[in-house]
Amino acid sequence: MRPIRPLFADRRGRRPRRRAFPVLGAVGLATALALTATACGSGEDTEAGAGVTASAAGDGKIKIPDDLKDRLKEHGIDIDKWKDGAWKDWDRDDWLREAEDYVNPIIKDLWDPDRMREAEDPDQGKGVDESDLSGDQGVTDPEPAPVEAKAVPAGYHDSAPEAGKVFFDSPEGTMVCSATVVADPAHPGKSNMVWTAGHCVHAGKKGGWYRNIAFVPSYNNDARSAAELQGATKEEVAPYGVWWGDWAQTSDQWIEQGGATGGQGASYDFAVIHVTPEKGGDGKSLEETVGSALPVNFNAPAVPQVAAITATGYPAAKPFDGETMYQCADKPGRLSIARSEPTMYRIGCTMTGGSSGGGWVATGADGKAALVSNTSIGPVTAGWLAGPRLGKEAEGLYDAVSEKFADKQ
Repeated sequence: MRPIRPLFADRRGRRPRRRAFPVLGAVGLATALALTATACGSGEDTEAGAGVTASAAGDGKIKIPDDLKDRLKEHGIDIDKWKDGAWKDWDRDDWLREAEDYVNPIIKDLWDPDRMREAEDPDQGKGVDESDLSGDQGVTDPEPAPVEAKAVPAGYHDSAPEAGKVFFDSPEGTMVCSATVVADPAHPGKSNMVWTAGHCVHAGKKGGWYRNIAFVPSYNNDARSAAELQGATKEEVAPYGVWWGDWAQTSDQWIEQGGATGGQGASYDFAVIHVTPEKGGDGKSLEETVGSALPVNFNAPAVPQVAAITATGYPAAKPFDGETMYQCADKPGRLSIARSEPTMYRIGCTMTGGSSGGGWVATGADGKAALVSNTSIGPVTAGWLAGPRLGKEAEGLYDAVSEKFADKQ
């Protein structure tokens, strides 16, 4: 795993900001993968997740309906060729970009333990384009003191059952983020919705939707070291299964403005993924499987009224290895990227790349915990993290995903 290299401050004395970015696999996409490419067609053993929930047959297998196959073909995607490796073609002219273009066919056993473990951190330290920041406009509090990230004790499911990792492929390789199971208003107690950062599902203004997006709740639940995970079974690293994103939505602002480094689009850097189990499962939802889902607070109190926020994630850049879960708790401050955009939350935290998308949780006046943000950006040298305030745009996105699947569970 290569370190993030430090950068000099800009001419105004500001430290450059990095995207608290998903982290890249140390091995290339040419690595042999354990793929199972099953045939398409009525009654055949085929699995998919591509913007529409596939129907489950009585034998527990997921079947691709004809209308879904037709929709994939409209995007130039042949399921058999895609599963055989066509997904590795990142021709920019064919890279699906628009909000309605999301497709994500399941490739059974693609995310095996080795491939998950190899989703590490690259040399991601990059400068910030001068056009990417408008200076500290609006309200910005002094930079917080670093808060040392604390390892979550083994048995993650006992203390943070909603937390997990998001795996996906990009043109640069195999990548990873963090994410949180959130409640679904349309299906109380039976949610299949996951909250993460927008840059964990879509490349922003210069790219499109990432591929093979999957969520693993309570990844490495027993907190084994990277060495101990060598040769681990899929059940050991993914005790609650692998859940593929059959739909994802991020903000229009992220798609239009988002960049790999700096703060552009960061105030709207959030996403919701709707998931389905890779192996069909026993008919239980994600929430039923893990036993919990967090509500989302879109009307969180002003920063001065928030006593503390706890951020959870799987940091992967040194000194971390991406295999174990960490948390930081701090009283938030404010960070303004541009006067025209919502002010962000900022906390002291030493978590690094890989923690992107991880949930920020605060306790409300009612004494109940709720998700109020997610990790988006931080400085190149670590020490603090910033996340978007979740307002009307975030709520509209959340409601849209819930409504899309309201009559499909």
